[in-house]
Amino acid sequence: MEYNQNVVDKVCDALVRSGSTFTLDKKEAYREAIRSETDDKARWVLETVLENAEVAEKNRSPLCDDTGIPHVVIEAGPNAAVTGTVIESIKEGIRQGLRTLPGRPMAVKGNDLQRIAQSEGMYEDSGMLDAASILLRSTDEDVLRVYVLMFGGGPAIRAHTHRVFHKHKVEPVIDQIVEWATESTAQLGCTPCTLAVGIGRSHYEASSLMLQALVDGRYDRQSEMEREITRRVNESHVGALGLGGDTTVLATFMKVGPQRSSGVRIVCMRPCCCFEPRIASVEL
Repeated sequence: MEYNQNVVDKVCDALVRSGSTFTLDKKEAYREAIRSETDDKARWVLETVLENAEVAEKNRSPLCDDTGIPHVVIEAGPNAAVTGTVIESIKEGIRQGLRTLPGRPMAVKGNDLQRIAQSEGMYEDSGMLDAASILLRSTDEDVLRVYVLMFGGGPAIRAHTHRVFHKHKVEPVIDQIVEWATESTAQLGCTPCTLAVGIGRSHYEASSLMLQALVDGRYDRQSEMEREITRRVNESHVGALGLGGDTTVLATFMKVGPQRSSGVRIVCMRPCCCFEPRIASVEL
């Protein structure tokens, strides 16, 4: 297989940045949470998480021991060409990025049955960890852009993707998201969370919208629905690391896709941990 080395190098660097760096708006969200936190223990946790992020960025080292599963979103403009060589070069960049970060070895050996049972052990090479299926979307910009996100295991365990009966109202859907998020954040441990929500017509669509919500979401720009979910979950006072306090959720990122004429909405809710979304982008 021949690779485009420029693409490989850029994606490798993007993975390292995603696994070791907070975005600027996320840093400011932590600073604002620290300023407004009334619980001393919770404030100390928030300060420590932010300090950890600053050290990780300086050293280009992992934000967390659970370095995560790579998720890739490709954004293609009108004149962009996404060839097989580009896709394979992105995959190679992911492999090299996992070795450089370094990622935690998590790839499971064996055939389908053996991987499910984890009966053959794991590869020592962190680069053997395949990225999740790539999501491709269009943009009006004349660009070919790649987003790399690293998804930890804890949020995946506490996530929900399920149907919600909407009763021709928004409130039942929001109520269900708040109920899931309140339960999940209490069980997660590594709070404060960033809640990622996708609402679509199928489980696949809801999950892909949740992923895109993390790509497009910003801590300094929240819709009315996003602010309501954040406010209501924060009223649980689970707080940072579950120690209590005012900041259980830093923000909610939600993306609502097309809907079908039906009595249900398919909702995907992921309670991203205190280090997520771990995200970086690069233009190819």
